[in-house]
Amino acid sequence: MNTIIRDAKIIDPKSAFHNNIVDILIIDGIIKKIGTSLQNSENATEVKLDNLHLSQGWFDSSVSLGEPGFEDRETIANGLTVAAKSGFTAIALQPNSYPIIDNQSQVNFVKNKAFGCATELFPIAALTKQSEGKDMAELFDMKNAGALAFGDYNKSLDNANLLKIALQYVQDFDGLVIAFSQDEKIKGNGVANEGIVSTRLGLKGIPNLAEELQISRNLFLLEYTGGKLHIPTISTAKSVQLIREAKSKRLQVTCSVAIHHLVLTDEKLDGFDTRFKVAPPLRTETDRKALIEGVLEGTIDMITSDHNPIDIEHKKMEFDGAKNGTIGLESAFGTLMTVLPMEIIIEKLTAGKATFGVQTNPIEAGQKASFTLFSPEGKNVFTKENILSKSKNSAFLGVEMKGKVYGIYNQGKLVLG
Repeated sequence: MNTIIRDAKIIDPKSAFHNNIVDILIIDGIIKKIGTSLQNSENATEVKLDNLHLSQGWFDSSVSLGEPGFEDRETIANGLTVAAKSGFTAIALQPNSYPIIDNQSQVNFVKNKAFGCATELFPIAALTKQSEGKDMAELFDMKNAGALAFGDYNKSLDNANLLKIALQYVQDFDGLVIAFSQDEKIKGNGVANEGIVSTRLGLKGIPNLAEELQISRNLFLLEYTGGKLHIPTISTAKSVQLIREAKSKRLQVTCSVAIHHLVLTDEKLDGFDTRFKVAPPLRTETDRKALIEGVLEGTIDMITSDHNPIDIEHKKMEFDGAKNGTIGLESAFGTLMTVLPMEIIIEKLTAGKATFGVQTNPIEAGQKASFTLFSPEGKNVFTKENILSKSKNSAFLGVEMKGKVYGIYNQGKLVLG
């Protein structure tokens, strides 16, 4: 479909049109021309939206959907529609389906399911068979099938030698290892951040040490082996410091933070609302501020929604027994706009492409048209009517948000919310 996007302010430091208001002519999915008052000689569909801003397409480095096996939580087709209307042109799919994405056929299955969608799906394959942490999965075969990286979602690898071998092995094909960091022995039966709130509520605590000790171990392994390591969804001030120090040693380590850890704290647990039960747990205001600082200074490379749909049977129950996770795609941009500058948000929602080896497309003539349409203005309260996912387990219900996502243009398709 040929399209002209009118009066769009470009937010792309890699483009010569950065901060300019222009028209963009797209022919067969390629940016044909950028300028002011372009003539519509191609009979293209015209798109004109209030206070329209345009950036490179956003990428989410941690999305769970459910299919195969948990289609009641979310399907791939609907999940990718949700992602598109939330501004994401690409997502990295976590392997925590049933069966686990731990072999070539499962990688091919989810890729085929996503074929033809405007939002591109890139599978993260399990690092170990069945994500059980015992035997390494067939990493090279899955890389050839299109796996983006290797990691066991929200599961820490107790076997340090196995992580060491994995970091050494993937260097033969420039692979990326993802290491969720939480010492299970120190976590024990904990369900909430260890501190004043958990003590007051009588909930078993998970100390910051559980995360920090594992991150320290994993960074020591990386220093020994070389290779590339990604540490997802860090949640403590000390974790930021540890990764900052590792980067100063020029280790190839990257990290992400989940939106809920930038916005919410464990004070939300008053009332025992399981929507706020996530892994790692919501921490203190001190940690939240340190994470914000880590984003602003560049220690934290990317921001993820860590979108994780959970069915009501496993979420609306006693706090100790409820599953961890919140959905976050629909609320991602509006929530971030309440705590961070727009330019930083765009940077952190696009920077993950470089880490994960996803193609980037500057907004220039001749490039593939792949961008997000949004406005940084306006306020609204996030309600159930704003949830497009099949599961409704959002930690952001009732939160006042800023800005609006219109949708995306990608893969030759325009998707507007």
